[in-house]
Amino acid sequence: MPEVQSFAERLMQNIERVIIGKRATVELAVVSLLCQGHLLIEDVPGVGKTMLARSLARSLGCSFSRIQFTPDMLPSDVTGVSIFNQVTREFEFRPGPVMAQIVLADEINRATPKTQAALLEAMEERTVTVDGITRGLPVPFVVLATQNPIEYEGTFPLPEAQVDRFLLRLRLGYPALDDEVAVLERQNFRHPIQDLAQVVSLEELLWAQEAIKNVYAAPALKRYIVEIARQTRAHGEVYLGASPRGSLALYRTAQARAALQGRDYILPDDVKYLAVPTLAHRVILGPGARLRDLSAEQVVDEVLGIVPAPGGDPTGGAARRAEQATARS
Repeated sequence: MPEVQSFAERLMQNIERVIIGKRATVELAVVSLLCQGHLLIEDVPGVGKTMLARSLARSLGCSFSRIQFTPDMLPSDVTGVSIFNQVTREFEFRPGPVMAQIVLADEINRATPKTQAALLEAMEERTVTVDGITRGLPVPFVVLATQNPIEYEGTFPLPEAQVDRFLLRLRLGYPALDDEVAVLERQNFRHPIQDLAQVVSLEELLWAQEAIKNVYAAPALKRYIVEIARQTRAHGEVYLGASPRGSLALYRTAQARAALQGRDYILPDDVKYLAVPTLAHRVILGPGARLRDLSAEQVVDEVLGIVPAPGGDPTGGAARRAEQATARS
């Protein structure tokens, strides 16, 4: 997959002109984009959550909108509203900010559950329904949501059904000392986001999103992915484990990461690398885990230590060639 690797490298290098010293985080954002998934960025204010979303949109040349969620926001403020035109005597649809290719849902947990639910259809079906009329969203459509994990006053925790629709959850974290100094120097006169240009085309993105689906996963690796998800459900400290959507998320993201590494097959290391970002936010802990100060990330790490990684040839060898021959016939 050298073409996908080249595409992703151009994209990541451009984003890193703004997001300094966070290569792993930028890579996960690109993985989410290639999988046509949505991203939940959970971190403290000021570490670059909004800049990551804006940099991604500018690098792709996509339309971008920002929704600043507040407790008094209504669902129609997100999806749009029909307004009666007294001249034409007809209702006209005024699209909301969700009708963009890259949507930044800033501080999503500040909105009421009713407004949060307005995003559910958009995130899963890529459509919005207003006044009984369903309208398609642009392609690509990606929601990048942010929330502050340490501020709870005036917030409404995301329901499990909505959290499950985010492909990945990631944290930027504070930059290293030298990286923070570089941030000061680069923003001495103007913000680098102002000079960020488009580096890949929409056609290249759509091609790359289709190309990663051809990355091969050996049957043993598919069972490995499913077994990891199943073990989160069987864990003694877990109230609700990862859903089958979580298994699919881990599979798709492993395909994308393999392509970013220039491979057309998945390795167990790809699965291990992506297990926490794809599964931890789907795991609901029981009361005992809170008493033990056990986090969902630690549970997923424990599961990775329990489930043995498969051996054998990950490239598929003869079995893969037989599958391809059957498909061609």
